[in-house]
Amino acid sequence: MWVQRGEPRVMAMVLAGGQGTRLQPLTIDRAKPAVPFGGTYRLIDFALSNLVNGGISKIVVLTQYKSHSLDRHIAQMWRLLPMLGNYVATVPAQMRTGPRWFAGSADAVYQNLNLVRDEKPNYICVFGADHIYRMDPSQMIAHHMASGAGVTLAGIRVPIKEAHAFGIVEPDHRGRVAAFLEKPDNPPPVPGAPGQAYASMGIYVFSTETLIDAVTEDSRDEDSNHDLGGSIIPMLVKQGDASVYDFTGNEVPGVSERERAYWRDVGDLDSYYEASMDLVAVDPVFNLYNHDWPIYTFLSSDTPPAKFVFDDEGRRGHALDSLVSPGVIISGGTARRSILSPYVRINTGALVENSVLMHGVQIGRGAVVRRAIVDKNVLVPPGAHIGVDPVKDRRRFSVSQKGIVAIGKGQQVPSDPIPTPVGGEI
Repeated sequence: MWVQRGEPRVMAMVLAGGQGTRLQPLTIDRAKPAVPFGGTYRLIDFALSNLVNGGISKIVVLTQYKSHSLDRHIAQMWRLLPMLGNYVATVPAQMRTGPRWFAGSADAVYQNLNLVRDEKPNYICVFGADHIYRMDPSQMIAHHMASGAGVTLAGIRVPIKEAHAFGIVEPDHRGRVAAFLEKPDNPPPVPGAPGQAYASMGIYVFSTETLIDAVTEDSRDEDSNHDLGGSIIPMLVKQGDASVYDFTGNEVPGVSERERAYWRDVGDLDSYYEASMDLVAVDPVFNLYNHDWPIYTFLSSDTPPAKFVFDDEGRRGHALDSLVSPGVIISGGTARRSILSPYVRINTGALVENSVLMHGVQIGRGAVVRRAIVDKNVLVPPGAHIGVDPVKDRRRFSVSQKGIVAIGKGQQVPSDPIPTPVGGEI
């Protein structure tokens, strides 16, 4: 038993090993937490920024599938002060318990208990790596300490029609979790609010001994799926050892009432797209410009400013209601309600609307791109139409349930020639 003296010792484990199959083609050759978001960020930057801003500086990122770009991003960006004992360290599946991958999130924690024993924390934050939100984790830790529970779940209300995608919490009058249902077909509503259910956010604070005992016991169960939400949380709920923390009460500096309790699980193409579009409004529901609680990321110091060129009638480089990253050149084209990542280029007569263009995408003259997610280094040829003809799009690309076109990294886009405006380009 580790005795707490003075300030509690806290470490964090960020679970970054998921395959992200519902985000394909964006995850064909990268881990889901490494998927770019918001022009200059990666998905994992939001969880890590919340932890660091909240004063937690001993963080391990548990990786597994296709983790090279994620490892590189963390090595470039997330260098804390090692002389003070601070770190953000990626930890691949090391097969410490035998020649096998992580069998689930609980098994990932179990296989890395050596890190916990080395650090000897009193409390462990276990966070997912693919959510968009702002949160001060120190407030949740204080709530957990006061509750006396072995684990505390962060909870948020969601529309009941969407609740089947989440673990659903039923709290009792004391704030303990009376029942936990993992992705139920018929989720129970919040009392007095029939259109809502109380969802677990996949954000946990554990007392260390509770976590060690739970994942160790789970490792011996051959019938378990070895998942935190599917195995560990129900176990602790059954023992009466789980409490719930209401995310809506979390106070973050610089967050407006409009943004309060914003949280998006970008588990599939539609949720990724919708979270991206949340950023481009004049009064965004999630504000990247909050300097009191910044979201950190890596951007090379040699990246030049964005550039808009040509101001002729019918040939004017401009962007409206859009995020435009450094290195972008809009050369006589137009972007509306879109996110343009570094080194995107939009050429003469091209139109990009309601879309996400990732690093290095090139839009040829006269091309049209609407309601699309275009991954890195895709060349859209002159005159091509994307997001215009749904039948043609489904033959050529991945298309989400809500009709969002997704083009994978470096994927070849067929030519679709149309007449283009006369005139050169730089």
